[in-house]
Amino acid sequence: MSRAGERWRIGGIEKSFLALVLLYALLYVSHLLPGLRPLLSFAAFVLGIIALVRVLRRSLRRAIWLLRNRLIAAYILIAVVPIVLIVALAGIAAYAVIGQMAVYLVNNELSRRVTFLEGPAAGLTQFPATSRAVFDARFVPLIQTRFPHFEMLIRGEDEERFPPDNTLTPPPPAWERANGLIVRQNAVYAWVHERSPKSEITLVAPISHDLLSNLVPGLGDVDLVPYTSHSTESHVPPRQSPLDIAVSFPYPLQLEAWGSPNTSLSAVLLVHTRPSAVLATVFGQSAQWAEIVMGAFATVATLFLLVELASLVAGIHLSRTITGAVNELYLGTQHVKEGDFAHRIRVQGNDQLAELGSSFNTMTANLGQLITVTKENERLQSELTIAREVQSQLFPKAVPSLRGLTLAGVCRPASTVSGDYYDFLSISERAVAFALGDVAGKGISAALLMAAIQSNMRTQLTVTNGLRHDHLSAAALVATLNRQLYANTAPEKYATFFFALYDDVDHTLTYTNAGHLPPLLMRKEAFERLDPTGTVVGAFPGANYGEQTVPLQPGDVLVAYTDGLVEPENVYGEMFGEERLQELILRHAKEDSAAIIAHAMEGVIQWTGSSELQDDMTMLVARRL
Repeated sequence: MSRAGERWRIGGIEKSFLALVLLYALLYVSHLLPGLRPLLSFAAFVLGIIALVRVLRRSLRRAIWLLRNRLIAAYILIAVVPIVLIVALAGIAAYAVIGQMAVYLVNNELSRRVTFLEGPAAGLTQFPATSRAVFDARFVPLIQTRFPHFEMLIRGEDEERFPPDNTLTPPPPAWERANGLIVRQNAVYAWVHERSPKSEITLVAPISHDLLSNLVPGLGDVDLVPYTSHSTESHVPPRQSPLDIAVSFPYPLQLEAWGSPNTSLSAVLLVHTRPSAVLATVFGQSAQWAEIVMGAFATVATLFLLVELASLVAGIHLSRTITGAVNELYLGTQHVKEGDFAHRIRVQGNDQLAELGSSFNTMTANLGQLITVTKENERLQSELTIAREVQSQLFPKAVPSLRGLTLAGVCRPASTVSGDYYDFLSISERAVAFALGDVAGKGISAALLMAAIQSNMRTQLTVTNGLRHDHLSAAALVATLNRQLYANTAPEKYATFFFALYDDVDHTLTYTNAGHLPPLLMRKEAFERLDPTGTVVGAFPGANYGEQTVPLQPGDVLVAYTDGLVEPENVYGEMFGEERLQELILRHAKEDSAAIIAHAMEGVIQWTGSSELQDDMTMLVARRL
């Protein structure tokens, strides 16, 4: 059933919520168990919230199941939401800019007036004898233009005050020279404190709401929270337009404490104004100019809204033309889901959707054939899996037991089956044969040739089992293998091959290398390469093969491997190489043979940086005890 046809189902949470509500109502009406009712109400509230969220989610899924509704929702998210966010961002930016300008105007004027106090104080320290006359004549009018009410204390040979009846006390002795804003008796003052060898001057002026609001005429109400407060009279100018709303802008300040020079107190400079007042103050224009700017902004915003609405209507109309074709495709997929590949959808028009409908009809016509091909591929994959299981049985399960030699071998195929080959076979109580090869090509054909090589070599060694081991010839066995492969396989099929016979009494190794990568014989941390003694097997019927005999001393390690261990490349195109393999063997030479193989293969995988093998990796290790 489609999601559009789903019915509302009441789940366990909804049922629990209804049961709690019913139980609470019964207890409320019957006045039973009054202590249980708060717990029931809390549980019902929690379950009600969860049930509401579930209902909203289910309703949303049902609402947007139809492609038409989904497209409308997409239009809203793509077109409407960004415009709303841009408008909000513009409003926040305008608020921040206007607020910074307003705060800057007030804070700058306040700082300028506070700094001005340094001049009169410094002048009075230079003329202490005539300080009162100089102060009354020259400085009082200047200070009062900036701070109408202030108090001053001059301490020297005599103590002078202005006004004479003020009760200003000297600041603590820790204060040296200072000026700024200070908190004294839970009120804020602008102050300056100067010292000279003969006198000490302290001047304080109270900071009130009216003084702050008149720092920048026509701007609005200004306060230092929490030390000042609004008066009954508001200084905020009247609104110039509907968008000219009153807003507040905070700015943090650090104030000094009268009783402790090293203590800072926090306060907030709060400016309550309108955008038109800030713009008129900054640009020196009339209020009508700000009204024009905000009116233009409102006009552009309205235009954007109309364009957005027109786009939404056009999108809805366009969605109707799209959803018709999509509905046909949906009905067609329902037929395909039921196995009806003969159904064809109606194709109307000459656009991309019509082309899509035609492609769908073509797809359903070919889908039956594709299903047949898929089943055939599954059958082939199953056969490959069986082939891999069969091939895994061809590798030796047990290692011949000798007192003087240990053997280990591993093959890791890059794909389902491998073209690499290794084998061990005991010839007598004192001799063993082992081999390693790499078939040209990959896949089933290479795996079959690998099986043929194994069968041939085991057959030869079984037939010659009655001979003494010292009468066996590695070169003759490889030559026979070459002739039989050439006679019974395609001309392009061949393999590199390494074959060796080991005598556990003489501790000698006789080998024939038929075009294979030279195995490495490590002796006392030095390496010898067992170079080829002939060409590959299966390519030339009359090829001659030689053999070599080398003694194995205690501690010698023979490592034979295929090109899957030295030719894989890293991301920079560099091969792993024989030198890195030698370094790895040296590093783990004291570990057993199986560990050496495991470290080598792991090193190649780390070099390539991928868990997928580039080629089959096969390695055989023989260690002289």
